[in-house]
Amino acid sequence: MGGSFAGRSCLTSGDVPGIAGQTRGFFSVLEGLSRAAETVFGVEHEFIRFPPLMSRRTLNKIGYFRNFPQLLGSVHCFCGDETAHHALVAADSAHWTDGDEPTDLVLTPAACYPLYPALAARGAAPADGYTVQVRSHCFRREPSAEPTRMQSFQMQELVRVGSAEQARTFQAEWVEKGPRFFEALALPCAIVEANDPFFGRASPVLRKGQRAQNLKYELVVEINDNAPPTACMSFNYHMDLFGRTLDLRDVAGEPAHTACTGIGLERTVLGFFRWHGEDLKQWPARVRNLLGLS
Repeated sequence: MGGSFAGRSCLTSGDVPGIAGQTRGFFSVLEGLSRAAETVFGVEHEFIRFPPLMSRRTLNKIGYFRNFPQLLGSVHCFCGDETAHHALVAADSAHWTDGDEPTDLVLTPAACYPLYPALAARGAAPADGYTVQVRSHCFRREPSAEPTRMQSFQMQELVRVGSAEQARTFQAEWVEKGPRFFEALALPCAIVEANDPFFGRASPVLRKGQRAQNLKYELVVEINDNAPPTACMSFNYHMDLFGRTLDLRDVAGEPAHTACTGIGLERTVLGFFRWHGEDLKQWPARVRNLLGLS
């Protein structure tokens, strides 16, 4: 993997860019960070851990392919009979995917996406809306030698569903709370305006509109030497996108508004190694305590 960063020895790279194995030390820090995030987000809130797969239909409804086709991972499977299988193997085993067909599954690109249809199925949201923690393995097709830009990674999010005021207030609150959490972890950070990586001719307009409406902020940390800082948290207001497209309703029966704040777990762990070194025993005591490291 390219780039200069502390923590290289805690990742094991294979033959695919952006896919890495994790040592015991890396994994223990990641799980400690997840527990700390759960506490900061609020253990009183409902917690759901989703698998790394979700409905293709849901992703189509929210327009993911229209806006981010370059990131999408689709699940295809062999759907032929024994004769078709024999023919493929006999022809050339390197082309075994020629018999594959798309399934009704895609790889989850963001931890919160499977939550919205699940909440919509419950009916209209209560008066105070929903506040739910979610965690999932996610996938985005961004092969890179840059260590923080993994194709497969984990996100932990706190999601707010309700009125426009509830969702916007939630975003503003977490733009303030996020840096305080990272200060407790002794990770220097900054908040910046941001936009999603929209694709296609309309992307400049969409990016400009997202920034103009203050729909997305990121918390960034310097991780790689001689490189721009890395986004480790995001604070997003989706307006009523998921309410309209997935029939997610507020207490008044109107399309609900949603917001979320999320932590990139692997990226933040790399931030620990960048700022605290690779010897976990030498990390600041308050950081070790927050992460539950013995």
